[in-house]
Amino acid sequence: MVDKIKVSLLGSTGMVGQKMVKLLSKHPYLELVKVSASPSKIGKKYKDSVKWIEPGDIPENVKDLPIVSTNYEDHKDVDIVLSALPNELAESIELELVKNGKIVVSNASPFRMDPDVPLINPEVNWEHLELLKVQQKKKGWKGFLVKNPNCTAAIMSMPLKPLLDIAEKSKILITTLQAVSGAGYNGISFMSIEGNIIPYIKGEEDKIAKELTKLNGKFEGQQIIPASLDTSVTSIRVPTRVGHMGVINILTNEKVNIEEIKQRFRNFKSLPQIKNLPTAPKSPIIVRDEEDRPQPMLDVSAENGMAITVGRIRHENNVLRLIVLGDNLVRGAAGITILTVEVMKELGYI
Repeated sequence: MVDKIKVSLLGSTGMVGQKMVKLLSKHPYLELVKVSASPSKIGKKYKDSVKWIEPGDIPENVKDLPIVSTNYEDHKDVDIVLSALPNELAESIELELVKNGKIVVSNASPFRMDPDVPLINPEVNWEHLELLKVQQKKKGWKGFLVKNPNCTAAIMSMPLKPLLDIAEKSKILITTLQAVSGAGYNGISFMSIEGNIIPYIKGEEDKIAKELTKLNGKFEGQQIIPASLDTSVTSIRVPTRVGHMGVINILTNEKVNIEEIKQRFRNFKSLPQIKNLPTAPKSPIIVRDEEDRPQPMLDVSAENGMAITVGRIRHENNVLRLIVLGDNLVRGAAGITILTVEVMKELGYI
């Protein structure tokens, strides 16, 4: 028997929060014991506070939990706090918890690029958790803060990791085709997106490019040395419910063997796979050889949404081109949070 790790969840009623609730409900050793939401919902049962949009019913072990505040006092008796808070609320709330000694693993953007805060996509850079050994001293915090990347950066960083030797010597052009769920449940009106494409997502392009350099960087001494990635990103909102796709073009003069590239992807494994962690996909990168794959309707749920799918891999006119697809709510948000916690437990940080 494994001792249960007691977890509280901030922002539990939103899209990502609901996904976390569902993933945690059957977890072998993470037990969700506290749920938090907006002040108007405090004291109500979870089932009476949430507009449940996940398939299936609210998990039995969660539906009657009372909504608590985001204050430290309501979370002081848990082992770890997970955050699915909106970006505009996250910084002050998470900081109070960390300063008071809590471990916070957050999906929100504040502090992602802070040099003392690890930005973790477990298969890509689990070693960056070493920053936690110096974070408290540098920041004067009693607890730890760990961040997840932007959902699109999380997905795009996966295939770049096994290609880093090529990518760091090249110009990278990425065009992302991002599902409406990336903007939240009420983020884009039906009239704005139905039958339409919006060629701009505020703040997204710079965010993805910057986060890719940190995610693929090397931990040396007491700091992360960012990867030398020269990346330009164009982000486009498309009328798809779930699934962020990226067209990655790596401009390279190197000789590229496509079959060898495919093998790099198929053979890619990291600590979560080696340790057989509960939320880890068996194959983090799935290669499709069909000329019309990946597609969100067919591929977004691969490995319970935790794998990314790569297709249309080709090299012509000095361009290595591939199409990447991942589940923005699972691999890009809820699932990556839980997998990060599993890695932290494995490494003794929890």
